[in-house]
Amino acid sequence: MTNKISFCIALSLAFLNTASAQTEEKLKQYPSVAVGIGVLTFDGDIGSGVDVSSFGRIKTGYNVTIEQRIKKTFGVSFSGTYGRVADSQNGKINGLNFQSEITQLDLNLVLHLDNDIFLKSKNEFAPYLFSGIGFLKFNPYTDVKDKNGTYYNYWSDGTIRDLPENDPNAISADFIQRDYKYETKLIDSTTNYSRTSFAIPVGVGFTFKMSDHIGMNIAGTYYFTMTDWMDNKKEGKNDRYLFAHAAIKYTFGKQTADNSSAIYKSVDFTSVDKTDSDGDGVIDANDKCAATPKGVKVDVKGCAIDTDEDGVPDHLDKEPQTKKGSLVDINGTTITEQMLSDRQTLWDSIATERSQLFNENPSLKYLQAIDSKTVKNPNKINNIPAAIKPADTDGNGIISSSEITGAIDTFFEGESPFTVELLNDLIDYFFEQ
Repeated sequence: MTNKISFCIALSLAFLNTASAQTEEKLKQYPSVAVGIGVLTFDGDIGSGVDVSSFGRIKTGYNVTIEQRIKKTFGVSFSGTYGRVADSQNGKINGLNFQSEITQLDLNLVLHLDNDIFLKSKNEFAPYLFSGIGFLKFNPYTDVKDKNGTYYNYWSDGTIRDLPENDPNAISADFIQRDYKYETKLIDSTTNYSRTSFAIPVGVGFTFKMSDHIGMNIAGTYYFTMTDWMDNKKEGKNDRYLFAHAAIKYTFGKQTADNSSAIYKSVDFTSVDKTDSDGDGVIDANDKCAATPKGVKVDVKGCAIDTDEDGVPDHLDKEPQTKKGSLVDINGTTITEQMLSDRQTLWDSIATERSQLFNENPSLKYLQAIDSKTVKNPNKINNIPAAIKPADTDGNGIISSSEITGAIDTFFEGESPFTVELLNDLIDYFFEQ
């Protein structure tokens, strides 16, 4: 009994490992590319003071991302973002403003949550998280002159004029408006700072899967830069910015197509319908007994005639006039009660011997060998006990070695009506049948 239980456990683990390996072999992840557009929002020194323009900091950005997913959970992505960041504040003495074109290149590790752990892989809504390392290039400019080349002068009343407020001719100063054309390159009088920097992107997003290939990404990335000079102003912590965008995603990979119409395009189904493969006079569509030997008489169903109805057709029946109701062997010969008794005694002896050998060294190979090389007990009525009958999955009244394997597997998956004792009874029944 102990050996049988150990065998059941080992067999189940081996089966689960094989199934897992087959799943991994079938799982193949293909690269994807996503092209998107979004908005960039700056978070730095300019724009942190009073009279901040809430809309001046929102600029357009464009993004391309290529990702290779690794199995179900992780992915590696490379993305490029181009756009502008800007901000301004309208003080009573002067107005600070800047705009910078930026180019951002990132290498990220992606954590996908549609990995059959958090969410099902077939889920149409697929969240993901990502972070990595990026390279940033920026070049800040400022808007200090209008379209006519006149410098802005910010007065204490909040207006912009063409003369300073303390100018002797200030009374004749004209009002002017900003043209928001950033024409003047920003530099620092004391520091020749680098206009490139590393950055740490941290983001979250989700994909709406519209088909096997097409999806839509909605994502937000917050960039922690390693420079405080994006706005040409260094006052404390490094500059940061947010990129929120939507993108159309395309996943590469050849899908399995239904080529059945192409495969059978040249087949003449009219002639197939009239085919009589075994030549017994009954077409295949109506033939219930295919491959009848040539020359054998058949009935309207295409089955060899069995005159004495003992289950053995006349061309194989060595006793063609068997009495109705008699038990016969495979040759159609009547089996007597003495013959049954002798056969049962011999079968019981063989079954006992095989069971003892299995108990000494239980293995699936041994079960399969018995299953393939022996015939079933001709004296035993195939009446499987109700407790172990669920193992007979094909419903043929016979327990096979593969059905034993299936019963053990479902037992360890927690989806089986079997207990360890019933599995033991199942194996014993296998030898007795």
